[in-house]
Amino acid sequence: MGKGGSVSSKEEHAMVEDAPVNTGAATWPDPVSAAAAVRRMQTKLHRWAADDVCRRFGDLFNLAYDPAFLVHAWHRVAANAGAKTPGVDRATVARIESGIGVQAFLGQIRDSLKSGEFAPVEVRQVLIPKASGKLRALGIPTVADRVVQAALKAVLEPIFEADFLPCSYGFRPNRRAQDAIAEIHFLATHGYEWVLEADIQACFDSIEHTPLTDRMRRRISDKRVLALVKAFLKAGVMTQTGDREQTLTGTPQGGILSPLLANIALSALDEHFDVHRRREMGTSEQRATRRRKGLGNWRLIRYADDFVVMVSGQREHAQARREEVAAVLAPLGLRLAPEKTRVVSIDEGFDFLGFAIRRRAKRGTLKKAVYTVPSKKAVQAIKDRMSRRTYRSTRQQSLAEVIGGLNLMLRGWANYFRHGVSARVFHSVDDHAWRRLVGWIRAKYSRIGMRELRRRFCDRGWRIAHEGIVFTGASSVAVTRYRYRGSTIPTPWTPNRAAATAA
Repeated sequence: MGKGGSVSSKEEHAMVEDAPVNTGAATWPDPVSAAAAVRRMQTKLHRWAADDVCRRFGDLFNLAYDPAFLVHAWHRVAANAGAKTPGVDRATVARIESGIGVQAFLGQIRDSLKSGEFAPVEVRQVLIPKASGKLRALGIPTVADRVVQAALKAVLEPIFEADFLPCSYGFRPNRRAQDAIAEIHFLATHGYEWVLEADIQACFDSIEHTPLTDRMRRRISDKRVLALVKAFLKAGVMTQTGDREQTLTGTPQGGILSPLLANIALSALDEHFDVHRRREMGTSEQRATRRRKGLGNWRLIRYADDFVVMVSGQREHAQARREEVAAVLAPLGLRLAPEKTRVVSIDEGFDFLGFAIRRRAKRGTLKKAVYTVPSKKAVQAIKDRMSRRTYRSTRQQSLAEVIGGLNLMLRGWANYFRHGVSARVFHSVDDHAWRRLVGWIRAKYSRIGMRELRRRFCDRGWRIAHEGIVFTGASSVAVTRYRYRGSTIPTPWTPNRAAATAA
């Protein structure tokens, strides 16, 4: 694919060789072969995009309905936890598998995409509670729309990953929240003492479609791909009352494609800070010169729509970034939430992605260090989940089932927070779980005494166990230091660059 969307004969041959595009009757590969073909094509797309930052791709739509991409997309959708959740057509993955069958279903999707008849339908709205007590609206697409979105994401993601900057961590392959926390910790220990803690108001619901598609056009000239993306954005919402609402703005939360589209839009913020930094703060000498002149230095760390700006300098330097951020977000239709956007010092501390980050004196010394621990909000959230898991409504279950459920819940929670200074918090959470279990046992077994409870339901000391299932809790997860990876995090398509080039 050359500039302006032209395709060289060599590249066209490579595409057809890797995936049977624009063929007549579909030949459906097995999942392993499909994944391999998709990975080869993604590697090529990523390399072409990385090698030429001005390249625009004009022959992508056929990949979206290629059998390998559709089979790969189906298995991604089927393996997702939401496979049992239907859209407005009430169809689920299981229902499709036991009905017309997967190949016939994918064949219908492929035919409708090739003919131009495919049209996304409105998403089914569900409301889920947020930690604040408010409700978050999620949009559940139909299975067919999910498959097309997954195929489209597989085509677009390797192209835009070539442009995304290291400061962005959310919903990107090979990147995770712990990388963002590690960078904040690194900067906080290297003189970045002020923090602009920012929150975008209703980000996913408010992104303007026109600036989003304008940013996509920098890389994509295929009008059919752009039209399909726009169709998903405009598909509308079926509310819980059965009313259909238009979606004039936003990327509905719940769609497979939405996180990628949000990152494309919000990369405007990344690029703004990156240009400024490379021009004026790109070297240690430049940063030192700015410090001597009383000017600040800063870095952006973003995880989807959550971000902070770390500032080395004075409070006013951090305050000025607030207006700067607002000016960059305004053309996207976004604005900062005033009540959740503030400037704090690292000594005051702040919460980010569930962690509380603060500099304080080490115990027994005057020397200060930056600590990251699970935030009070995160601790309360897991305690509330444990309380719900041990309500009276669960007493019809066996003790072994309840213990197993708590172990699974706490292990997942602790694995997320194990890279912080979390051991003490883990023990505190386990104490809460132990008390909830004791209360559950005594309520289920007619208020038995503690001595009887220990005899019947503890295997060693006061460790609760039943039918071979032992309560292990969060403390069973070892606390370890997370390795800061800086800007060297590879994408899935770059580690074997030499092999990809030879392919």
